[in-house]
Amino acid sequence: MQAIIVFDFGGVLFDWNPDYLYQKLIPDPSERAWFLQHVCNGTWNIEQDRGRSLTDGTAAKIAEFPEYAELIEAFYARWTEMLPGLLPEGMALFEALESAGYPIFGLTNWSNETFPYAWEHYPFLQRITDIVVSGQEQIIKPDPAIYHLMYQRILQHHPAAKPEDLIFIDDSAINAQGACNVGWYGIHHTSAAATAQQLRDKGLKF
Repeated sequence: MQAIIVFDFGGVLFDWNPDYLYQKLIPDPSERAWFLQHVCNGTWNIEQDRGRSLTDGTAAKIAEFPEYAELIEAFYARWTEMLPGLLPEGMALFEALESAGYPIFGLTNWSNETFPYAWEHYPFLQRITDIVVSGQEQIIKPDPAIYHLMYQRILQHHPAAKPEDLIFIDDSAINAQGACNVGWYGIHHTSAAATAQQLRDKGLKF
């Protein structure tokens, strides 16, 4: 069976970072770092990726930090300013694998309310065979259930695929390990060059 590639999006193909927005809103670097670590942090944001509405997530955080209400509201009101574009090296790897004929899927922790913006503005996503979006399914990586769901979706297109045929590329070491835990080959993506080398070491030709 030919290898099947499953891409994470943020940090691999998409250049997403809340700092891009909050540099404009909180000029002081230490104050900004504190805010993004303690207020609008990853632990809070991941709950929207799990399926909590942006409205509920924003309200919950404002209740916790009312003095930062305006800055908290900006997180999703100006969310697109955190997503300036794609990562050229990651996209070059994606296109090389696509051109070589490897089946490509997507598995992303992403809010169901913000993902449509990416779908509309980044047409390459429509070339991906199938995409599992955590916010739509209300489960997030590294929950084994989301990898099992991705595998079932892959089987719809490649009925002979085995878990060991799947190669998952994610910039989160925990999420890459989550793929390994269900029998896939997980790559912790630290750079496109390092990922490409791991793929070639595994025998892929592109």
